[in-house]
Amino acid sequence: MRKESVEDVFEPIVRGITQTGVRLANERAVLTLIAGIPGVSNADIARRSGLGPQTTARILSELEARDLIIRGDVLRGKRGQPATPYQLNPLSAHAIGVEIGWQHFEVLLQNMVGEPVAVTRRSYAYPDPDTVFAAIAADVETMLSALTEQQRERLAGIGVTSPGNFGPLLRHLGASDQIIADWAEVDIAARVERATGLPTMWVNDGSAAVWSEIMAQPAPRPKAVAAFFVGTFVGGGVVSGGSLVEGPYGNAADLGAVMVRGMGGQPAYLHLEASLHALAQRVRQAGGPVLEGAARKWSWDDIEHVVAHWLDDAGHALAQAVLTTTAMAEIDLATVNGDLPESILKRLLDSTRRHLDSLPVLLSNRPRLAHGLGGPSAAVFGAAKLLLFRRYFSRAWDLFEAEPAK
Repeated sequence: MRKESVEDVFEPIVRGITQTGVRLANERAVLTLIAGIPGVSNADIARRSGLGPQTTARILSELEARDLIIRGDVLRGKRGQPATPYQLNPLSAHAIGVEIGWQHFEVLLQNMVGEPVAVTRRSYAYPDPDTVFAAIAADVETMLSALTEQQRERLAGIGVTSPGNFGPLLRHLGASDQIIADWAEVDIAARVERATGLPTMWVNDGSAAVWSEIMAQPAPRPKAVAAFFVGTFVGGGVVSGGSLVEGPYGNAADLGAVMVRGMGGQPAYLHLEASLHALAQRVRQAGGPVLEGAARKWSWDDIEHVVAHWLDDAGHALAQAVLTTTAMAEIDLATVNGDLPESILKRLLDSTRRHLDSLPVLLSNRPRLAHGLGGPSAAVFGAAKLLLFRRYFSRAWDLFEAEPAK
């Protein structure tokens, strides 16, 4: 159960910045440039960041001494001084991502550049707080046992992600009132930290998924992105101006809870129109099989007669959610991703685009709609990447802006 903050909303922004803070901000700006543009040269870093050549050289030297970056071969053959390219050192840090989902949990170990080192995934009918944290801790310990002592020292911690509110939707999965009440009292980050002994940061699963999405986008990245992830229910989040739209308690933007109208005109939550749970319910009502486990392994051909209608309804609901989100957050790009076979995901995107094109638009712009790049494990990757980003990098994404064509 969340507690309302007693801090005035303007309190954080009136605090001064110390000299140490300015130096750290410059260091993070340089590291962010190197992360976003691997192989960027020392001269290009100075030009893009606006820092003087001597300041840039000092920061690069310090980052290299701490093994955070590595240099490539000097670039010769151009006018001026030879340029030295830099990239992140993959082994300079690791992070663990944990996703506690509606019907599975996933644990991921990744390195500094976002490459997976190890991953486990376990399914259940619904999450039980009495058992899930111990199971996560066991998987985390197995992963840690494969690291060297130096790698363990450089472990940033755990980024854990989950729905912001398990709440009533658990009842749709067969969970008891007691399970629902138990989750209402759980501080997820604190429980994971206690079970694993590692510092832990929590982020909403929709926010984690959209962070994975914005990181996967090629430069120049869009100014504002909404990512919709179709799983057991629908996750979704927004990145605007390089920052997550999280709200004061971390639960915005909960795009799955957007209200839409079904094809028959009835109001409903996006969760209950465009989700795999909604599809499974339809299949069951049609006398089909009980759909369990990873959706990518379902026998989709056997349920095609239901899938076709669900795709039409889900696309209709997603199109409405895209326009609603655009009205609130000026979205440039909306992506659709999910724990689905690629062929089904493509059909869902086509359905969403068709319905989006048919809806009247009173907005200043119609957002671009695209296939998500974050993959089926977007949330767990996003949680780990966000932990590393907040630990090492800048929040200023405009450093990645492409230069105007000449």
